[in-house]
Amino acid sequence: MTDPTDDPSGAEPSTGAAPDPEAPSADAAAAAATAGPPRTLELEVEVVGTPEAVWQAIATGPGISSWYVPHTVEERPGGAATASFGDAPEMQIPGRVAAWDPPRRIMFDGGEGVGGLAFEWLVEARDQGTCIVRLINSGFGDGDEWDDQYDAMREGWGLFLYNLQLHCEHFAGRTATSMQPMGMWPLDRDAAWARLTTELGLPATPALGERVSADAGEGLELAGTTVAVGSNHVALLLDTPAPGTAFLAAEGSHGGCGVSVWAYL
Repeated sequence: MTDPTDDPSGAEPSTGAAPDPEAPSADAAAAAATAGPPRTLELEVEVVGTPEAVWQAIATGPGISSWYVPHTVEERPGGAATASFGDAPEMQIPGRVAAWDPPRRIMFDGGEGVGGLAFEWLVEARDQGTCIVRLINSGFGDGDEWDDQYDAMREGWGLFLYNLQLHCEHFAGRTATSMQPMGMWPLDRDAAWARLTTELGLPATPALGERVSADAGEGLELAGTTVAVGSNHVALLLDTPAPGTAFLAAEGSHGGCGVSVWAYL
């Protein structure tokens, strides 16, 4: 379905409802507010579906939850939005629907006067039943902390936008429940990836089209067809324990490596 590159989505430098909870410090954010024009991260992907169908995937709580992290969205201008990056209270990230123009444009931000990152989604119809989905992630400042955040967001969005492509192609009009086991290991990325795949019983670099099976513990098997392979990540089209999508990744390089197994069933 895609070349085995480091960016499985094929996103072009040119898919977000809430910021990463590991955001730069308040001091860094304040410094950014007094600096020059903020940087933006612009990505786009082509997905299968009409603008109306794609809108359901990127602008509604059940839709976003089916390929990203669990969300609630009040579908109106100024509506409240929440993204859940985990169970802890600090992992519940509040936001606002700052722009609402179905099925063409939606923007999420932190709310009036809050500042920080904003996420604008644009949907453009193409021929042959596809749409271009464009993400403009703005509000990045300057400095080492912001550089790390920018790089992490770019890498993470590549994975999630590819998952959006899979969802729209194979599960249009359906919703999924996500599982998001994540952890931080005091290892570099290669070592973390080797450990993750070994403990799950997976090949570190499966071939495209290869069916693989992971031992998820307690008798649970996670299995499916390999649809993307990159540096320290793999994407799967699942058939077991139910049809869905999944990706495994080792990310980050400063102060340890984040490992994750994302599944959407």
